[in-house]
Amino acid sequence: MRLRSWVGALLFCVVLVGLVMSPAAAAVEPEPEPSFDMDTYRATVLEVSEDEAVESYFGEAAAIQRVRVRIDAGPWEGEHELENHLTGNPAYDLRVAPGDRVMVGGSEYGGRSELFIVDFVRDVPLLYLVGIFAASLIIIGGLRGIKTLLVLGLTGIAVLYLLIPALLAGWSPIVTTVAISGIVVTVSLSIITGFTTKTLSAVIGTVAGVLFAGILAGVFGESAHLLGLHTQEAQLLMFTTEQTFDFRGLLFAGMILGALGAVMDVSISIASAVEEVYRAGGDRSVASLARAGLNVGRDVLGTMSNTLILAYTGSALPLLLLLMAHRADLVGVANMDIIATEVVRALSGSVGLVLCVPVTAFAAAYFKGNQAVRRDSKVPRSRGPSRSR
Repeated sequence: MRLRSWVGALLFCVVLVGLVMSPAAAAVEPEPEPSFDMDTYRATVLEVSEDEAVESYFGEAAAIQRVRVRIDAGPWEGEHELENHLTGNPAYDLRVAPGDRVMVGGSEYGGRSELFIVDFVRDVPLLYLVGIFAASLIIIGGLRGIKTLLVLGLTGIAVLYLLIPALLAGWSPIVTTVAISGIVVTVSLSIITGFTTKTLSAVIGTVAGVLFAGILAGVFGESAHLLGLHTQEAQLLMFTTEQTFDFRGLLFAGMILGALGAVMDVSISIASAVEEVYRAGGDRSVASLARAGLNVGRDVLGTMSNTLILAYTGSALPLLLLLMAHRADLVGVANMDIIATEVVRALSGSVGLVLCVPVTAFAAAYFKGNQAVRRDSKVPRSRGPSRSR
């Protein structure tokens, strides 16, 4: 059974990789856009001297930093001096100090070469954090942790090489997201738990919950006239690309993806609980197993619904603080596009989370209950004691 599960998981991986490398996937990759003639290089700040500060529009001190940096590698390798212009706006300024690691951009325009600070080097601490995450999974989870890392990698591949190119090619955001979500859920749960009735039940519950969430988001998003242009990134996408996107569809697709992880977590928890009740023996009827799954689902719902709502609230926390600080009218706030979008996102995902509970419980109970009936029917009945003559 264990070998069959691993073989099945390997087949699913091969299918997913085949989809990624297939001509269909390659066909949806966008044509490369012309880019600026600029490359970035890692550098270390050696010395900093600041010119006389002047009053800026933002009320803070604006200045020019004279910076000497040492570029690690590339055609600009070595020490260079450059200017770092500060506007007084902390949202845009990069005030550096000796010893800072920075990304330096080098460009050539009209025969002139120019160096300037682009940003701080941030990938190194991020890599350390990724290493800590991977190590904790392997140490605590063992083989299951290694499978989890594999699943995370395949999920990233599906998003980067299937979902994003398909959306850029103009495919329907909702249909594409639901289809790829189904692939991700099936492959992920199959690798982690193997090809079992537990996995099948969790997949059915997850897909049902995500579909419910997507339908609710679409219906109420349409009725609330959500445009999908409430973020700066969506507006930039509209004005900086020649391609026409279905921004409302992208909004609903994002809602589906946002609810996917929580719904999958609840579904596998319920399916695992039904599996353990079945193994423990006792009443293995479909009704009894479904009741056990529903009881577990009710316990999980409280915390998982809070997880979704708190996650979305956390992402909108600066906006909420801004509105409260200016004592904004509650009715006016509720009718803002960005607020209505977050409410629809959180509540549609939460409803999908709730509805996945009975679907998973009944699916798992049906499979395990029928398995118990088939197993009991194969057990020969013991004969009574024979009468002595």
